[in-house]
Formats: sequence, structure tokens, C-alpha cells
Amino acid sequence: MLPLLITIGITILDQATKVWVRQDFALFESRELVANFFYFTHVRNPGAAWGLFGGHNTFLTVLSLVMLFAIFVFRRSFLSDTWEHRVALGLMGGGILGNLMDRVRWGYVVDFLDFRIFGYHWPVFNVADMAICVGVGIYMVSSLWLNNHPLHEKK
Repeated sequence: MLPLLITIGITILDQATKVWVRQDFALFESRELVANFFYFTHVRNPGAAWGLFGGHNTFLTVLSLVMLFAIFVFRRSFLSDTWEHRVALGLMGGGILGNLMDRVRWGYVVDFLDFRIFGYHWPVFNVADMAICVGVGIYMVSSLWLNNHPLHEKK
């Protein structure tokens, strides 16, 4: 139940923030929130992370559907029944679903979280992207911990 609730929550938060950005920001409009560091900038990403596979929306849509299906069907093969893995599953599912909804509806993904650090401009991203990355990170770290921690009892 926890993964489903997190998936729904992330999807709603992702879509709500994207609706807000689409309504209140012109395309490419940027607003500084933290001087020379953090901005909200409305961009459209026709590709995946860092604009990879731009213009291949059908491929990315099918890939998203396949990943959601695979995660659901094979989750017991690669996930343990720990709260960390349940949270990771919910974050990844919500992130994939949030970006999938954009691809199906508009043919691109709305991005707006924009960081500029020491003159370097990090690619603009969104809540769904963040959820996927954090979910994968939690999964990887917790899997290493569960498999290698000397105090962990293997079932």
C-alpha cells in the first residue's frame, strides 16, 4: 500500500507543479529564487534526461510504459519487503508516471527546477525527475546495505 500511496502523491505533486508553471510562466521565463543559484525556469524537454533522445517521444513513451509494467510485474524479484524498497518503488513509479503523462498529453515534459552552480548550469528538471533519481538512489544504497551489512539477518 505504501508504494501506491507514494506513487499517487508524487504524480499529483508533479502534475500540480507543472500546471502551475505552464499557467504562470511564459516559455523560457526564468525567476530567480536564490541569487545566482536557484531559479524556476519554464522549459519543454522533448527528450529524456539532459535532452537525450530528443524528438523520440514515441520511443520514450513506450519505454516508460515498459518500465512501469516491468517494475510492477517483477517487483518481487528485485525488491525486498523493507520500507526503503517500498519507498523507492513508489518514488520511481510516481516519477515515471508523472513524466509519462506529460509525454502522452503534450509530446514533451515540462521542466522548471533550474540550478546554476559556480558558473555551471545544471540541466533543468522537475519533481518527477527528482523522484526517479531519489528512488533509484534509495534502492541502490539500501540494496548494498541489506546485502553487505554484517548485522543484517538474511531471510
